Amino acid sequence: MKFFIDTANLNEIREAYDLGVLDGVTTNPSLMAKEGIKGDANVKAHYKAICNIVDQNVSAEVIATDFDGIMREGRELAKIDDKIVVKVPMIRDGVKALKKFSSEGIRTNCTLVFSPGQAILAAKAGASYVSPFIGRLDDISQDGMELIAQIRLIYDNYSYGTEILAASIRHTIHLIKCAEIGADVATCPLKVITDLLKHPLTDSGLEKFLADHKKVNS
Repeated sequence: MKFFIDTANLNEIREAYDLGVLDGVTTNPSLMAKEGIKGDANVKAHYKAICNIVDQNVSAEVIATDFDGIMREGRELAKIDDKIVVKVPMIRDGVKALKKFSSEGIRTNCTLVFSPGQAILAAKAGASYVSPFIGRLDDISQDGMELIAQIRLIYDNYSYGTEILAASIRHTIHLIKCAEIGADVATCPLKVITDLLKHPLTDSGLEKFLADHKKVNS
C-alpha cells in the first residue's frame, strides 16, 4: 500500500518524507487556506514547493466545475511539475475531463467518490486514481469500508488500471482495514501514519531492554 499525506503543511510533509514511508501528497483548497495560502500564484508556488520535497504523486485540485474550466485549470496545474496529479470532482463535466486528460497523458485523481457506480465511471473515463471518502460515509452511518471492498472487487473483475486511493481516513483502524481489503493507496493526516508506530508492548519491551543493558554495563 502506498502512503500519501493529506495536508498542505510543508513541515508535516518533510517529516513524513524523512520517515521514509511517504509516496505522495494530496491537498485541496481547504487545506491550502488552513496554511494561509491565498491567490492563484501563491497556490501554484506552494504546489511547486511540495513537489520539491516528495518524489512523486502530488494531487492538485481544480476549482472549476464546468468542462472548459476544469480543462484550463488542470492543464495549468500539470505544467507546475511532472509529479502533479490533477484532482477532478466526480461530476458530469469532471468525468468528461478525466477522459480528455487521460488522452493528453495528464494523470488524474477523481475525488469526492461515494458509490461503486461513481468509481466505475471514473475508471472507464481513465482516472489514474479514484478517491472514495470513507470517513465522510461513516459520518452519515454508512460503511466506508464496504465501499472500498466493492470497488476492489469491481476493479479486479474487469482489470481496471485505476488505483483505489482511500481518502478521509480518520484513524489507524481505517488505514489497517483499507490495507486488508486491498486499497492501493491511503491518504491521511500525518498523525495517522505516526500512530502506526505505537504499541504499549513495544514501549515496555524497549524499557526492559534498556534497563537490563544498564544493569549489565554498570
